[in-house]
Amino acid sequence: MMSRTPLHSANFDKQHLLHRLYALQHQNCHISTESVAQVAGEFNLPVSQVAAVVDFYSFFYREPVGRYHMLLSNCTSCGYRAGGIDVLEKLCQNLNVIPGITRADGQVSISETSCIGMCDHGASMLINGMPLVGLDEKKVAQIARLVSEQTPLSKWPRDWFRIGCPIQKRGLLLRDNSRSGDSLIKALTAGPQHTLEQIVHSGLRGRGGAGFSTGRKWQFCREAAGDAHYVVCNADEGEPGTFKDRVLLQCYADALFEGMAICAFVVGAKRGFLYLRGEYRYLLNHLQETLERGYKKNLLGRSILGHDGFDFDIEIVVGAGAYICGEESALIESLEGKPGIPRIRPPFPVTHGYLGQPTAANNVETFIAAAYIANDGSERFSAVGTERSTGSKILSISGDCRLPGVYEYPFGVSIQQVLDDCGGDNVQAVQIGGPAGALLARRDFHRQISFEDVSTGGSFLVFGEKHDLLSVNQNFAHFFAHESCGFCTPCRVGTQLLEGSLKKIVDGCAVAADIDEIEQLSKLVMRYSHCGLGHTAANHILDSLKHFPELFGKRTVQQAFSPQVDLEAALETARQITHRDDADAHLE
Repeated sequence: MMSRTPLHSANFDKQHLLHRLYALQHQNCHISTESVAQVAGEFNLPVSQVAAVVDFYSFFYREPVGRYHMLLSNCTSCGYRAGGIDVLEKLCQNLNVIPGITRADGQVSISETSCIGMCDHGASMLINGMPLVGLDEKKVAQIARLVSEQTPLSKWPRDWFRIGCPIQKRGLLLRDNSRSGDSLIKALTAGPQHTLEQIVHSGLRGRGGAGFSTGRKWQFCREAAGDAHYVVCNADEGEPGTFKDRVLLQCYADALFEGMAICAFVVGAKRGFLYLRGEYRYLLNHLQETLERGYKKNLLGRSILGHDGFDFDIEIVVGAGAYICGEESALIESLEGKPGIPRIRPPFPVTHGYLGQPTAANNVETFIAAAYIANDGSERFSAVGTERSTGSKILSISGDCRLPGVYEYPFGVSIQQVLDDCGGDNVQAVQIGGPAGALLARRDFHRQISFEDVSTGGSFLVFGEKHDLLSVNQNFAHFFAHESCGFCTPCRVGTQLLEGSLKKIVDGCAVAADIDEIEQLSKLVMRYSHCGLGHTAANHILDSLKHFPELFGKRTVQQAFSPQVDLEAALETARQITHRDDADAHLE
């Protein structure tokens, strides 16, 4: 039997509902009805609320998963087909497992999951929460042998789990010469008002993609009335093709926590949260150790750096597999121990955020940029980039290129320049900003990465000429249908319909009217959905119809109507089971 020792202390598990549920999941391989009732009693919550949380997050299971629980990414870059073979199929064959069903002996379970942020490492998976990268046929055979021998993960080859910091190009933020504490010292010396003015004058905008002014957000939060103010770092990057926050958390966590402390100093917060996506749980020990160093240096805690009255603590809360929690109001709901369903806005988190109090929420890159500005000044920052997009942007580059990894560019860099640097040859399209972003054809490669032209949260997916863009669209549509929180009908039903419609087109069963229908459905989902997920869920379809209409035309059949289901083909399974192939077993 393999070891399932928790990655953190029991006391940490009990600080937050998600952590307590994770501990039970980790220990028992599922969360039983009895466990739900037990946790509800411990937290003095309704059983229905705890049950709703368990059912909402994809990393919690009502039925036992295997002692070796494998989640294979289905992303276009780090997915189980990225290495040229179907890794999921091979593993299931070698281990005698049906996808999504735990093997009868309780030892093994294998399922798909959305992007795990390993897009620079090729075909990858999570096994008991640990990332295992570079999957190929040889490694699949070795994994099957180790599992069959019930070898503990601690005795598997260490290099399989080694995740480096693949920084291919450095700029303003990705520096090696910054010293922990310098930015905070300068902020404390300048005072909260002057520090806020520096952030405003720098032109720093949120790096998550929306691009709202960071200085204005902090100012609104600072001026908002409340019993307490909070700082939240959104480290829940879940957009397929995005992994730059993973690298920042690995290599620049000191600067991140310093940026959060500077924000707390400006807005008057005494408590902050780092919300870490569940796929990055393996980084938890490293982040906790970084926090401990910060406390020892008095960069966190009480009377920070001898500044009386400036107290600030940071708690890490780990998610449990929900892309929607990257939306800041859904994230705050999750912090409060609820399902991560986006709130109706206004009011906005800056006035009514965590526990209804003023909350400044930014992502990892934004806080690191704020630390840079506090240390080096707003003029040095705003001297880089464009007039409306100051500073730099960190990109996660993957797909059909020779040098995947993290790149930092001044805003205003052309897409073609990025492709030249990463070795993207014979590229037919790039998807910028992930599935929710923009798909651009070769004729648009002169365009620039900036808020006024092509905005992105960081994902830069490269598709060569041999890549089937309709299959890419089908993959994206499946992602949105799977990740919809289900709160509103346009998104819950619409994303499912879009996925089905794309399958019909890819399978060659669509007619011209189906192309018009998917375009109208896409616009409906975008217009009437409750939150950003639905608003952007059909971007990739509309962009593909605009830039690559011939791809859809080639797959359509020349008739007035084509059923979405091929009934004759659907009966084949029944014919095999009944061993019949006579005329009555066929429709024709």
